[in-house]
Amino acid sequence: MAAGRGDNVKLYSYWNSSCSFRVRIALNLKGIKYEYKAVDLLKGEQFYPEFLKLNPVGFVPVLVDGDVVIADSFAIIMYLEDTYSQNPFLPHDVHKRAINFQIASIVSSTIQPFQNLRLLKHVEEKVSPEETHCWTKSAIEKDLQALEQLLTDHAGRYATGDEVFLADLFLAPQLNTAFTLLKIDSKKFPTLAILHETYKEIQAFEEALPKNQPDAEH
Repeated sequence: MAAGRGDNVKLYSYWNSSCSFRVRIALNLKGIKYEYKAVDLLKGEQFYPEFLKLNPVGFVPVLVDGDVVIADSFAIIMYLEDTYSQNPFLPHDVHKRAINFQIASIVSSTIQPFQNLRLLKHVEEKVSPEETHCWTKSAIEKDLQALEQLLTDHAGRYATGDEVFLADLFLAPQLNTAFTLLKIDSKKFPTLAILHETYKEIQAFEEALPKNQPDAEH
């Protein structure tokens, strides 16, 4: 039985947001049913007054669980981990747990900013969209190389062994963006490429894919 509320969960999400993607994976893995509340970032709905009441920063995702409101994907995932005991995201081994946090931090703190719409819009005002794309792609490739090097000593079937943990929740959306959207050559990153294919075999990950969301553009 889940320790949390779980009877009135809402996720404010945008289909192509990798931050929202990772939270959708987390909810699916925990088996938590939720109401999907689409926020169109391209239309600026994240800056509507009613949304800013939920998250003054104006970012998705936002999770509402009963009377609990939490923004930021990392915070949401840790809330789910602490509130719902099923299918834990963190291993018991202290070292492996630290590696999971390290990988999650690299994705969320080092790579994610290069994909932020607000930042990219600002850069495009200074240079062309083509130059912006090349700059983003180059920066992300360098960080993927760091992840590839780190995972060489830790990866099993999944990022840090043979169980799905926190690192996988952060890696799956990032690899989908890198290899599918940005068209980065996956052959440069053999370990990451294998993980990317492995994640496609997990229903909780597949259901969370951008293309499978109700607000997805087809």
